[in-house]
Amino acid sequence: MSKITIYHNPRCSKSREALGLLEAQNADVEVVKYLETPPSKEKLKDLLKMLGISARKLMRTKEAIYKELALKDVEDEEKLIEAMAAHPKLIERPVVIKDGKAAIGRPIEKIVELLSV
Repeated sequence: MSKITIYHNPRCSKSREALGLLEAQNADVEVVKYLETPPSKEKLKDLLKMLGISARKLMRTKEAIYKELALKDVEDEEKLIEAMAAHPKLIERPVVIKDGKAAIGRPIEKIVELLSV
């Protein structure tokens, strides 16, 4: 199996579940604790391309910082990406990358699907 990257938050049960799934399959996993090492704007753009979604779809819209920054009314993709780079808590989790494709692990079946490709 090829190298797999997971954007992981150890405090999140879904993220722990996804990492457990990868470990149970003896996957070669690179764990990125994205709250400690936030992805750059360029990395977020790459991630969005792999996911095939808009920036807003990668955002945790119920986070307090989302409301504080008034991001609900922001239409500009670049500004949303900048907000995630500056405030990684806004990034949905977990995100798993394999062979140039990515999936958000909500529900976990999306990761199972990604691994089976």
